[in-house]
Amino acid sequence: MTAPRMPDETGVPEMEKFLHPVLKKNYGDWSWHDRPRPGVLHHVANGGDEVWTVRAGTQRQMDTYTIRTLMDIGDEFAEGFVRFTIRSNIEFMVSTEAQVQPLIDALTAKGFPIGGTGNSVSMISHTQGWLHCDIPATDASGAVKALMDELHEEYIREEMPNRVRMTTSCCSINCGGQGDIAINIQHTKPPKINHDIVSNVCERPTVVARCPVAAIRPAMVNGKPTLEIDEKKCICCGACFPPCPPMQINDPEHSKFAIWVGGKNSNARSKPTFHKLVAAGIPNNPPRWPEVAAVVKQILGAYKEDAKDWERIGEWAERIGWPRFFEKTGLPFTKYHIDDWRGGRVNLNASAHIRF
Repeated sequence: MTAPRMPDETGVPEMEKFLHPVLKKNYGDWSWHDRPRPGVLHHVANGGDEVWTVRAGTQRQMDTYTIRTLMDIGDEFAEGFVRFTIRSNIEFMVSTEAQVQPLIDALTAKGFPIGGTGNSVSMISHTQGWLHCDIPATDASGAVKALMDELHEEYIREEMPNRVRMTTSCCSINCGGQGDIAINIQHTKPPKINHDIVSNVCERPTVVARCPVAAIRPAMVNGKPTLEIDEKKCICCGACFPPCPPMQINDPEHSKFAIWVGGKNSNARSKPTFHKLVAAGIPNNPPRWPEVAAVVKQILGAYKEDAKDWERIGEWAERIGWPRFFEKTGLPFTKYHIDDWRGGRVNLNASAHIRF
């Protein structure tokens, strides 16, 4: 009997063999670079070698046909090497300037926009949504598609004061990360528990441990072991649903979109920041989510008109003040924008990094 093939537990493969030859030859030895046009980068090495990079926008979740189309373009018009950015753009590298325009023409003919390299709205990073996530309340990838249809011109042009990084998340856990504009689902009611099947489906200690605010505890209902929620502690994050589906939190009425702004990961000009809530209770309205697009365009319009050169959205809001931010964007300020959760102090003090 032949022994089964064991998996190779090697982690991420070494990137060297996938590098374009010019990148490999000049790794860490670049002299300067510029951006000849939106979507194109030009790097020059100390030894004089040059490489042009053409960036095209793609959907993060791609079918086989789309992947083959992109690879065919790479083989015919580029030099057979591609890479994907963290925001799901695809980049083709070529070693002569004469190859750039034919490559752009081929990508554009197939519907792939060229841009996202300068002060523009980059492609939106997002979570799995209904396709793969185990706790989605919406389809993050669908919202991205609908929104980028509206913001296509802002991707292919460089008319923003600085780059705009946007994220979407299909649940309240915010796997999309911090962003200049983040579009997240927001549950507004604690889970509804089907006590009849909790003991058959859920490993209760795991569910109790999963709650970030210790709002879940074992209980007995109608003589059956189950779980209960302290609703004063519950922050409606939905983390309990994956290990225990009887704790249903998705709700067409009470699961809404919320929009946050000002998130930033870099140290350029200002320190990294968390994003802040600016709009809540937006309808989760597939397949086009028009209400979400309207709010995002309000924010981008005010930022584009009023921010100084190179200011990120959060830096602009801090400079003019958050009251003025709400005035300029036309968004209402309500009591729900005030962070009055009493457990916040205790939660932060549990960290090794923050003490007060």
